[in-house]
Amino acid sequence: MTDSETRQPRHIVCALLATAVLIIFSAALRCGFVNYDDPAYVTENVHVQHGLTASGFAWALTATAASNWHPLTWLSHMADCQLYGVKPLGHHLTSVLFHAANAVLLFLLLEHLTGAFWRSASVAMIFALHPLRVESVAWVSERKDVLSSFFGLLAIWAFVRYAENLKSEKGRHKFFYALALAFFALGLLAKPMLVTLPFVLLLLDYWPLHRLGRRAITEKIPFFVLSAACSFITFLVQNGAESVASLGRFSLGDRLANVPVSYVRYVLKNFWPSNLAAYYPYRPWPAWEVVGAIVLLAAVTALVLSRARSAQYLAVGWFWFLGMLVPVIGVVQVGGQSMADRYTYLSAVGLWIMVVWGIGDFVANRPRLREGVPALAALAAMAFAMLTWNQTSVYQNSGTLWEATLRAYPDCLPAHNNLSSWDIDQGRWDDALAQCRQTLAILPADAEAHDNLALIYMHQGNLDGAAAEASRSIQTQPHSAVNRLILARVELQKHDFPAAAASLRAAVEIDPNSAEGWCNLGFALLQQGQTSDAEIDYIRALMLNPDYALAHNDLGNILLRQGRIDEARERFQRAVELAPSFAEAHYNLAGVLAHLGRMDEAIAHCQKAVELQPNLGAARQRLTDLMRAKEGKNGP
Repeated sequence: MTDSETRQPRHIVCALLATAVLIIFSAALRCGFVNYDDPAYVTENVHVQHGLTASGFAWALTATAASNWHPLTWLSHMADCQLYGVKPLGHHLTSVLFHAANAVLLFLLLEHLTGAFWRSASVAMIFALHPLRVESVAWVSERKDVLSSFFGLLAIWAFVRYAENLKSEKGRHKFFYALALAFFALGLLAKPMLVTLPFVLLLLDYWPLHRLGRRAITEKIPFFVLSAACSFITFLVQNGAESVASLGRFSLGDRLANVPVSYVRYVLKNFWPSNLAAYYPYRPWPAWEVVGAIVLLAAVTALVLSRARSAQYLAVGWFWFLGMLVPVIGVVQVGGQSMADRYTYLSAVGLWIMVVWGIGDFVANRPRLREGVPALAALAAMAFAMLTWNQTSVYQNSGTLWEATLRAYPDCLPAHNNLSSWDIDQGRWDDALAQCRQTLAILPADAEAHDNLALIYMHQGNLDGAAAEASRSIQTQPHSAVNRLILARVELQKHDFPAAAASLRAAVEIDPNSAEGWCNLGFALLQQGQTSDAEIDYIRALMLNPDYALAHNDLGNILLRQGRIDEARERFQRAVELAPSFAEAHYNLAGVLAHLGRMDEAIAHCQKAVELQPNLGAARQRLTDLMRAKEGKNGP
C-alpha cells in the first residue's frame, strides 16, 4: 500500500484513537481532586494557583516540592490554573488531551518505523484504552506522566528522522538530532523516569532501523549524559526530602526479592488487569514466588534471545519493557509502594509490540486464523475500554479512591490513613476514628494515624488526648513537621503559648516553607507580647503564601496597634477578599473603616461579621455603636 493509499486510513485511525480516548476517559472530567499529592501539586500550592507569572516561573525552576525537580510539570499545572482556576474539570481535560495525543503519536511512530499499519494501530489502541493508563490520566498529580511521555515520543520521532536523514548532504540530520535532544530534555524536565529513553533508542537501532554500530552508540552519549545528570539531581532531591527509603525500612534482600516479583506482576496486570489500586503495599514475598518469578523472567529472556534473528521485535519489546522499569523497580526504593500502575505508561508498549507482532507473524500463513484476528482485536479493545471506564470512576474523589484500594488490599495503611483524612475533611468523625483504629491495629506506631487521631480528639474537645497522640507521632516520626504543627494547635487551644512557640519553632526548622508554621508562631509570640518577632513571622508566612487570609488579618492587628491605620486596612481588606466568610476580618475592617469615617462601608462589614458568626458579641455591639454614630451624625 503506497503512502497516498494509506493517507486516508492513517487519518481515520488517528481520529478513532483520539475519539476513543475522549469518550472512554470522559468519566475523568467528572472526577475531582484527591488527597494523594493533589494538594502539593495544585489545591494547596499557591505558586501553582497564581498561574503563569515571572515569580512562578522562577519558583518552578528551583522548587523541589513533592520530592521532585520537574519544572515543566509545575509550569503545566500553572497554565491550567491560568486557564481554568482551581477547578478539576479543566485539569483533567488537559491530561486526557495529552493522552489522546500520545496514542496518536505512538501509532504514527510505529507505523512510520515498521510500515505495519494494522499492527501499529492495534498497539496504539491497546495503549490508549488499557485500564493501567487510568492512574496516569485521571489523577491530576500524574500530569508528569502524560507530559513526559508526550515529549519522549516526540524525541523518538525526531531521532528516527535524524537516522533517516543521516546520509543527506543538506545537513537536516543535525537539525533533527538537536531536536531529539531538546525533546528528550523537555521530557526529563517533566518526569525523570524518562532517563531510560537512550536505551530505547538503541533498541530501535537494532529493530526496526537496523543500524547498530559504533556510531549508533557514540551518538547516544549526549542522551546518556542528560540521563545521568537528571538521575543525579533526582536522587539528591528525593534523598533530601527523605523519600528514598533506608535499608532499615526495606532491606536489600527484600528489595531484590521484590524486583522479579514486581516484573511478573506488571506482566500479569497488562494481560489480566484486576485488583488495580492507587497504592500497592510493600510486603515480603515467600521464597517460592521469588524463585518462580526469576525462572519465568529467565525463560522469557532466553526465548526472545533465541529468536533474536528471526523475530527481532521480541527482543526489542521485552527489553523495552524491562529497561524502562529499571528506575522504578525498587532497588532504590522511593516511597513505600511495591509497584504502581503509572509506571507502565510507556514501558508496557514493549510488551504489546511483542504480542501484536507475534500474533501477526503466527497467523501470517494461516488464513483461517488470520480472518479472526480483527474480531479478537475488537473484543480486546472493547474489554479494555469497559474496564477503563469503570476504573476511571474510582478517581471520583478521595473516598471512592481509597475505598477501592482497601477492597483490593484491606491492609493498605496509606489507604486507611488517606480515607481517614478524607472523612475528617467531610466531617465524618466516627468513620475517621474507625479508620485510625484499623490502621493502629495493623501498625501501632503509624505516625499518620496518630496525627489523624489527634485531630479527632481535638474536635471532641479532648485536648490532653490530642496532645498525647501528637506526641506519639513525634516519637515515631521525629523529622515530620506535620505532627509538631498539630501539637502546636493543641497547645494554642490550651493557651500554653510558650510550649506552642517551641513546637512551632521545631516545625519550621524541619520545614521552613510551612506558611502555617510561621503564621501560628507569630500568633504564639504575639500572645506573649513579642510583637516585633510576631510581625516578622507573619511576613514570612505571607512571603510563602501571599493568599493566607489569617496571616493578613493577624498582621493587620499588629499594624493597628502600631497606629499604621492605612496599612492595617489594606491587610484586613485583603483578608476578606481572600476569605469572604472570615467573620473576624470583616469585624476588624469595620473598625478601621469607622475610624476613617467611612461609616456605610463599616456598617456593611460589621453586618457581614454578625451574619457569618451570630455569636460574635463584639460585632453585634460594634454594629449597634456604628448605627448610633451614623444616626447621630445625620441628625434627627
